[in-house]
Amino acid sequence: MNTRRPAAPGLSVQQVLLCGALIVTLSMGIRHGFGFWLQPIITERGWTRETFSFALAIQNLAWGVAGPIAGMLADRFGAWKVLIGGGLAYALGLVLMAVTSHPLTFTLGAGVLIGVAQSGSTYAVIYGVLGRTVSPEKRSWAFGVAAAAGSFGQFVMIPIETWLISHVGWQGALYLLAGAALMIVPLSLGVRERNVAAFSGAHQSIGQALREAFGYRSFQLLMLGYFVCGFQVVFIGVHLPSYLKDNGLGIEVSTGALMLIGLFNIFGTYAAGSLGQRLPKHLLLSGIYGLRAVAITIFITMPLTPISVYVFAAVIGFLWLSTVPPTNAVVAQIFGAQHLSMLGGFVFLSHQVGSFLGVWLGGKLYDATGSYDVVWWLSIALGVMAMLANLPVKETAIARPQPA
Repeated sequence: MNTRRPAAPGLSVQQVLLCGALIVTLSMGIRHGFGFWLQPIITERGWTRETFSFALAIQNLAWGVAGPIAGMLADRFGAWKVLIGGGLAYALGLVLMAVTSHPLTFTLGAGVLIGVAQSGSTYAVIYGVLGRTVSPEKRSWAFGVAAAAGSFGQFVMIPIETWLISHVGWQGALYLLAGAALMIVPLSLGVRERNVAAFSGAHQSIGQALREAFGYRSFQLLMLGYFVCGFQVVFIGVHLPSYLKDNGLGIEVSTGALMLIGLFNIFGTYAAGSLGQRLPKHLLLSGIYGLRAVAITIFITMPLTPISVYVFAAVIGFLWLSTVPPTNAVVAQIFGAQHLSMLGGFVFLSHQVGSFLGVWLGGKLYDATGSYDVVWWLSIALGVMAMLANLPVKETAIARPQPA
């Protein structure tokens, strides 16, 4: 669509990819281990699983609601400023999560603060910079690299977090992670754009961009698919350790499973980004959602053993965040990069509404039925729905009237 220039003199693609990947590694890596805090926190505080699950559900919802705002600010004033705020809020939320003994303040720290922090330190903000820096024909690949970094963060941080909990206690582990989150602040300077507004083509106001996107059928379908993605991955990420423990499998199996998800997600997200350069992205997305439904069906209907858990973790890991590069690449391909962080934030809001329901219903329905079975089958049905929803998506650039 519009011709893109480098985001700023001296700001190379390699620099943006490196700093952006490290930021996403930290931000996504820390959050992926939150499921390991469920058992020690509810045991010490005397809470139910729903109390903990609700806080993380609010986290995902706050992340989604704040995402479009963080995207607007990043598109307008520069991603690096938003990233600094995100790093500081992340550290504060982790500290509050460690010290509070009341469900309300726990929800404020683990839910609201960390959710807002993630909106300003993950994919939507980083992808906006990449969209303005990388040429259109390489965007899907670059998005895949950034998404793979988030997967690498999960792979690396899961064993670190379990080791910290066992050696310094769950509170001490949160304090150390708060220090790690502060590293986002200096890394944000590596993606500093000197004049964001100068790198857009024909000017389009925020209102015009929103009316255009929300009135476009393909954008609506992408949001529907991303809703399902959020429901599935956050339910599995938070509740899988407890599901395995309920079925007599030890913490080492849960740790190994989440590590395998992170490891295979590295390959899956990179493969999805690379394949998005050559294959229709909407068909790629449809295939990913369909395969997720198949994988979950086989997992919950087969006998549960460590081997079946590891196989499932590897398969679902390959499909875990593989929706991220093609989804964001389609948004950029349709609407251009001027408002990419903002539009990506709105798509991600849909993802986080799904995340809220996935993590909260996991705890709610478990407390009501004593089982996760209903949520597993709901995940399968939603996967089929997302597979069908992505089939009619149009990837071509939207037709806009030329100015007189």
